[in-house]
Amino acid sequence: MRRRAKYNFNPKHLLIIGLVICISLILISFRFGQYLSPVRNAVGSAITPMQKGINIVGTFISDKIDTFQNMKKLIEENENLKDQVNILSYENKLLLQNKYELDELRQLYELDQKYLDYPKVAARIIDKDTNNWYNVFTIDKGTKDGLAVDMNVLAGNGLVGIITEAYYNHSKVRAIIDDKSAVWGMFLKTSDTCVVQGDLKLIEEGKIHVKFISKDADIKDGYEVVTAHTSPKYLQGILIGYVRDIKLDSNNMTKTAYLTPAVDFERLSEVLIITELKEPLIKEEPEENSLVE
Repeated sequence: MRRRAKYNFNPKHLLIIGLVICISLILISFRFGQYLSPVRNAVGSAITPMQKGINIVGTFISDKIDTFQNMKKLIEENENLKDQVNILSYENKLLLQNKYELDELRQLYELDQKYLDYPKVAARIIDKDTNNWYNVFTIDKGTKDGLAVDMNVLAGNGLVGIITEAYYNHSKVRAIIDDKSAVWGMFLKTSDTCVVQGDLKLIEEGKIHVKFISKDADIKDGYEVVTAHTSPKYLQGILIGYVRDIKLDSNNMTKTAYLTPAVDFERLSEVLIITELKEPLIKEEPEENSLVE
């Protein structure tokens, strides 16, 4: 058998040959340019559409890449803006909360100054009944803070209620709007007495009952009602609210009315407790008024 001859090419030789060919083609194109023009035109006609297509595809891909990068940047900026909005919203809530607390503390301070003669302790409400109103609630102060049953509780512009249960570190309060509450009241301008009766249905309309007003009482809408000296548990002169809708009862013996409380019983968080108990009355209350505090 005849063996095939093997050819070994040196890369340097190939490079030299390629350079010689390129230089030759350049010289030929300069020397015989007019004869090669049809060839160039034919090649250009074939290559130009390909170049246009390549340019269009390249431009499309480039635009898509730019769009994708811009979308990515926009998404990152949007996320950053969302984070900033969340932070600002949280800070705004804190500022509003601080403002509400400051306003309430300012009200408590003014209330404290209004009843300056009475020693008081501030407390925070930590629990309440499941309805919309603070008719029965728990505060974070108890016997260790000097609190006791029957101590008067204040907030807003006046009377909230009374402590009904006192424990070591918390106490329960029944408000004057509760159905079980009945407080001896007195019209500040005339000294006529009455009974302020809690009513959770009526408080939805922003009012509670006022009963057992003397038919001869010269009273008008807007008169202040305060705790009376006849009350066995409430200290005298604490604002309860303002009377309205006065009318004569069908028995022609007494008048009834409604009272707008001096306290917003839908929004409470801080209260003041007067740490002084009223001295018990020597005279017993009539049996029909046994529920009146």
